[in-house]
Amino acid sequence: MQLIQAPDRFDVLVLPNFYGDVVSDVAAGLIGGLGVAPGGHIGERTAVFEATHGTAPRLAGTNRANPVGIMLSAGMMLRHIGETDAGDRLDAAVTSVLADGTYLTGDLRAPGDDRPPVTTLEVADAVIARIKS
Repeated sequence: MQLIQAPDRFDVLVLPNFYGDVVSDVAAGLIGGLGVAPGGHIGERTAVFEATHGTAPRLAGTNRANPVGIMLSAGMMLRHIGETDAGDRLDAAVTSVLADGTYLTGDLRAPGDDRPPVTTLEVADAVIARIKS
């Protein structure tokens, strides 16, 4: 309950795998859902970055997956390896695309928004365009 009502009270949560999965899914709901949640597993010598939602195998090859979570994970990775400017530019581009609201995959469309969802590649191209501008 405290995680939902006052998430700022927590800096780090250490949980077993199952509970970590449940809590990460709930926390992702606070920021827009699993499709936009980045993930990082940082150890003493190794770090792995991935979208919180995982691989979404049912969407593989359909060009319908939301790429935002993996893009934000890439930003985390870039900052982790010392490429702070590149990570910040990537995050700013993703934020700009989401704020614009034109290039949204189906999971990000608001109820009643009857515009067709865009594809994975269209979101990626929009983010790349923002980075280049």
